[in-house]
Amino acid sequence: MSLRPVRPAGWWLDGLLLTGFVLLTVALAAGALLDLDLAVRDRVEDYRGRPAYWVALVFNYLGQGGWLLMPVAAALAGWVGLRTRSIRPWLVVGGAFLLTYFTIGPMKLLLQRGYPRNFALAHPEELFSDPANGMAYPSGHVANAVIWYGVIALLLTALLRTAGRSLPPWSYRLLRVVPAAVVSVTTVFLNHHWVTDSVAGLLLGLLLDRLLARVPWDDVPLPALPRGVERRGVFTSTP
Repeated sequence: MSLRPVRPAGWWLDGLLLTGFVLLTVALAAGALLDLDLAVRDRVEDYRGRPAYWVALVFNYLGQGGWLLMPVAAALAGWVGLRTRSIRPWLVVGGAFLLTYFTIGPMKLLLQRGYPRNFALAHPEELFSDPANGMAYPSGHVANAVIWYGVIALLLTALLRTAGRSLPPWSYRLLRVVPAAVVSVTTVFLNHHWVTDSVAGLLLGLLLDRLLARVPWDDVPLPALPRGVERRGVFTSTP
């Protein structure tokens, strides 16, 4: 079972993303970049108008993994599975869920960073500043926007292929780039996260997305399945 190709090829970008995330985390733990986070928080807090707030809030829901992105991905997986009589679309959703659940969540719990609007804390911008409720770092919304829209793009491409159609390359790239960019900006604009939270979420999300993209979903070994459920591949030529 060989890994699927990714673009750009090789592991060098994965190494850069991991190194960037580690260096950013170490820098924050050492007290660096905290002034930048505070400056951005105070700037948007002073100049954010109510109409802009509501517009940003609506668009920020594009990164809501629990009740938006995962259900959409699950619905697409079910649709593709019915069209192809294959269980493999569900492997993608399950793999993405497990990967995010065992990486992003534990990091949030471990690093205990306070949220920008928690003015009850003396220094919410610091890591380990809020053992009770600190889960700001890294931004789960941003990481979700990268990972889950990748899953949705993969499933949507497979679904269109069952109808003899294809997803135009420009729309595929649009789906991959725009939601992550919008969520990255709005989550900082709303002061839901520090700017370095969003950067960390982007780095981690891209790294996990590349790991998921390498999985040869059509070749993953499966146990014996009930009658009517097949092992057939559905992602062979998916970008």
